[in-house]
This record gives sequence, C-alpha cells and structure tokens, in this order.
Amino acid sequence: MPLPHFEKKRQDKQKKIVDAARRVFCRKGFLAVKMQDIINECGISRGGIYIYYASVDEVFLDVVQRRNAEGMTSISEAVDARQPFWAVYDAYMAKQKARLTNFENSLFRAYCEYIFSRPRQAVDAFRDAQLRHLRGSVAAILQLGVAQGEIKAQDIDDLAVHIIAVIDGLSVLAMGDALTDGLVDTQFAIISRTLKGAE
Repeated sequence: MPLPHFEKKRQDKQKKIVDAARRVFCRKGFLAVKMQDIINECGISRGGIYIYYASVDEVFLDVVQRRNAEGMTSISEAVDARQPFWAVYDAYMAKQKARLTNFENSLFRAYCEYIFSRPRQAVDAFRDAQLRHLRGSVAAILQLGVAQGEIKAQDIDDLAVHIIAVIDGLSVLAMGDALTDGLVDTQFAIISRTLKGAE
C-alpha cells in the first residue's frame, strides 16, 4: 500500500537532509560540523531541519543508522539470492577498498571524532551496536561461503572481527594519509588466503 502523500514528502525531505549531512560529515569529520553546514548543504531552512533533528548529534546518528541499514540490505539481498560467495565477498571488499582509497567519501573520521568526543557511557551502546552491525554483515557473507562449501571456517564471528579489524586499521592509515593501493591489495590478499585455507 503506497504511503500517504504527506508521509512520503516527509520521508523524502528527511532523506535529503541525511544525504546532505553525510556529505558534510565525510568532508569535515564530526567535530567541525555545525547545523548551519548541514542547512547550507541541503538547502532546507533552519526551521525545516529542526522539525526532524534537534542537534548535529541526532543527524549524525541517523546518518550512521541509515548507512548501516542500506549496507545490510544489499548484503541480505545477495545472501538470500544465493549469489556466488566469491562474487559477494569480492564486491564487499571492492566497496571497502573504494572507501579506503577515496577517504573523502568515508564517515570513519566522523565516527572516531564522535566516539572520542563524547562521554564513554554515552557512546558505549552506539559503539557496541556498530561492532555488532559490522560483525553481522561480514559474518552473513562468510556464512554464505560456508553454505556453498567455498570456505571451511569453524568460528565465523572471530573471522568476521579479524576482517573488520584489518579494515579499521587500514582506515586509520587512510585518515593519516599513509595508505597506498598496494598496501590495501596486500592486506586483502592475505584475508582471501586466510579464507581459502580457514579450518
């Protein structure tokens, strides 16, 4: 059943705000972003934005939540369609490489700034939810590989965390402008060899 006109309009406007905010957070990180930056980027009035969000923090959390949902949806669709494991895995890693080597399109710096600028008790649940999301996404891909007989892994969760740790480590290097395509390729090749030989 289609959404009522006003609800669709509300969702479209909120998506416009979130898409604009994501571009701002990718460019500026988290700490340097003011609500005016988001207003300028999306071209919606101050009052129009405050209907949906009371603070930059609220916008950022929605940006992250929506990004996570989009990523999980694409993985779930590929897994549910029983696409070949290596095609799904390679597409996921290619997306990670594109983000790492074009860091201006990454939320990683904003994520780190958010985590380290807020009281620990305020971000523990957020940080844990991010790790659960990432682990779940990577584990879903690895489970597809196990189901198709392409990998033989005993502890998918540990392997998923290892892959996340490598990508996050590379993200830190990218943030410091110390990452090369060759380093990404080498680390990703090691992960692939690990998967092929995982017992």
